[in-house]
Amino acid sequence: MLAYRHAFHAGNHGDVLKHIAMMLVLRYMNQKEKGWRFVDTHAGAGGYSLHSTYAKKNGEYTQGVGRLWGRTDVPAPVADYLDLIRQFNGGSTLKQYPGSPAIANALCREQDQLRLFEMHPTDYRVLASYLAEEPGVEVKMSDGFEGLKSRLPPPTRRGVVLMDPSYELDRDYSRVVTALRDGMQRFAEGTFMVWYPLVGKLPAVQLPKRLKALAPKRWVHARLTVQPFDARGFGMAGSGVFIINPPHTLHAELNSLLPWLHEALKQFDGGGWVLEQKAD
Repeated sequence: MLAYRHAFHAGNHGDVLKHIAMMLVLRYMNQKEKGWRFVDTHAGAGGYSLHSTYAKKNGEYTQGVGRLWGRTDVPAPVADYLDLIRQFNGGSTLKQYPGSPAIANALCREQDQLRLFEMHPTDYRVLASYLAEEPGVEVKMSDGFEGLKSRLPPPTRRGVVLMDPSYELDRDYSRVVTALRDGMQRFAEGTFMVWYPLVGKLPAVQLPKRLKALAPKRWVHARLTVQPFDARGFGMAGSGVFIINPPHTLHAELNSLLPWLHEALKQFDGGGWVLEQKAD
């Protein structure tokens, strides 16, 4: 949706869960020398100023990365995640937040590739100016769901796909399922990550069930609830990530991490976390 700007939400609790999970997946991919391809269907601007009008409007980052920043008692994966953000900021002052493309770029090696799609003209221009000239990076102003078809499978048969549309339109939920089904037909051994918001909409409630029905033998599903559901249907109570063909280490890593993250990010005496898996 071209009216959507992730700058309003950059660094919130949903980004924290999504980017830590994504980082763990890519760190695992880096354990083998053979290159991988990362495809981001909704890449955004790549990075966001936390002092912009957008970010300051609701200050969502203060209830996300802002709660973790400066803490010295964090688990190792959180420390790794925060270190990536410090590298993006060029120091210890939290001024900007890296989007998924920036985090993937920080983790990729000479033999790896990024394929990034973004339809919003302004965000595309920012993303292209930041990453389009980097070796192995392709930035396209086009529909990522459609663009995914021609980017799978990668030549090395190693790859990660991230799908996290705005979900402002209900059809985004169905498009995720359709694109995922097609992607798995083209690249059955690929790792597919779907991020989704916990909101009071029927398509959002149904999405994990639809993903489980679609998924093959191996998947991990993590969900974090940190604030109450708004009875009016506004706001995001939390978020989830559903990973198909995950690293075999991911479930154990998230199992030790999610209780800590919930305690660090919760905004009320409730909520919680859920971790499910299906293994071979």
